Amino acid sequence: MPVPADPTVLDPMPEQPRVVLLKPLVKSPLIEVGEYSYYDDPEDPTAFETRNVLYHYGPEKLVIGKFCALGTGVRFIMNGANHRMDGPSTFPFPTMGGSWSEHFDLLTGLPNRGDTVVGNDVWFGYGTTVMPGVRIGHGAIIGSGAVVTTDVPDYGIVGGNPARLIRTRYSDKDVARLLAVAWWDWPAEHITEHVRTIMSGTIAGLEAAVPEARRM
Repeated sequence: MPVPADPTVLDPMPEQPRVVLLKPLVKSPLIEVGEYSYYDDPEDPTAFETRNVLYHYGPEKLVIGKFCALGTGVRFIMNGANHRMDGPSTFPFPTMGGSWSEHFDLLTGLPNRGDTVVGNDVWFGYGTTVMPGVRIGHGAIIGSGAVVTTDVPDYGIVGGNPARLIRTRYSDKDVARLLAVAWWDWPAEHITEHVRTIMSGTIAGLEAAVPEARRM
């Protein structure tokens, strides 16, 4: 019987300690990660929560789906980075202490774009930055160095600063077919049997491989 990869191990490739699975690594209740999503960093991939998820004080969450590939230096900027922009100065005086702290009410109610949500099977290139409240669709590709300030559609390819849609990987009709297949939700054993179809097959091939339980 084919054996699936183990989603509970921290180091899926012991000979490459730069790669870690995020689900068994992350401890913060404000970060949710699906199985098999990984981060690659030659320095310290285990510091992902503090080095790559910035200004994360809550209550908004970072949600990352399954089977996502995060290249070195991917960073998520969260809502805690916001400053007031409706007055002459953006400087956060109350955080510096002294009598300035008496004006802490000026830092409440700052704009909050909500959760940052990444779909399944998303590939992030080297050094990409995702701004607060962005939603990235399933199967998207984020080009190296991109700064993502707006939502990315399912199976979209974006790049640049600010990131712009370069193209979509499939037609709207085929994207709908792929979303209906949702291979990332198949049982791991079934995925194992159809890895070649998932990686290099056709949409029709994926549709033919859908588990019987999901055809009903």
